[in-house]
Amino acid sequence: MAMFVHLTASANAARIQRSGIRAASHGRDADRSRGLYCFPVLPSYTLTHQWLRELSRRSGPRGLVAVHLRLPDDEPVTVGQYHRDPAHVTATEAVRRVAALPDPRGWEVFVPRAVTRGEVHRVRPVRQVTGWRYFPGAHGTAPCTCSGCRVRGEYGSRRLRERRPHPLDGPPPTAPVLLRQIAAAGDPGDPEQLTRALHWFGLRRRGPVDQLARLADHPDRDVRMALVWAVGRWTTPGVAELLHRLAGDPDANIREAAGWNLSELRS
Repeated sequence: MAMFVHLTASANAARIQRSGIRAASHGRDADRSRGLYCFPVLPSYTLTHQWLRELSRRSGPRGLVAVHLRLPDDEPVTVGQYHRDPAHVTATEAVRRVAALPDPRGWEVFVPRAVTRGEVHRVRPVRQVTGWRYFPGAHGTAPCTCSGCRVRGEYGSRRLRERRPHPLDGPPPTAPVLLRQIAAAGDPGDPEQLTRALHWFGLRRRGPVDQLARLADHPDRDVRMALVWAVGRWTTPGVAELLHRLAGDPDANIREAAGWNLSELRS
């Protein structure tokens, strides 16, 4: 029997001891079958529970526990690194492959089914500061603050963005500063300066719609398109009227973008 450890919220411990582990996750292979993720029990405590800190970043109940489970040696599973296509092997082969790696951080085993109560060996507490966050080897690496990497609302994210502002993703300048940049661009205005300012406006949740509405008549299509995406997600009164106006633009792409943002605004 192959031994694995599954990390889950402590709030699930009683249910797991009573009825096993549900197949609540999707695999990374082409079938996208439902099951659960786990990791082989290795001699190293840190490597065995390496996923704990990364899983703790997710929303939900605080505090994780380790669920040890025994699977038959010939149980079909998949094994691989989290960012690569997994291999289909048996449970014993998955343990052998992971144990033979010089650095198994970031590897995972997926069981494409639920685990029964009889296969749960034990549930025990685990140290909550074990493992890596973000990606293996992230410690000592300067964090990226682009919109694709940062987690909105995460603890310390605002201070991190202020300390390490991203050249494209902010934090953006204040609205008065951006309005002065738009005014300095002239009339009708330099397209490059206007699109740059509208990019920063697009990172805000609200803005001065009435002072930007004149740009809907700008002769440059890139400025009008930037205006659509700048105000499209705002909650400021007057956004719907401005998007309706842009939905009648001579450029088909701008009409399409304005219509899409209008539909998102209504939903």
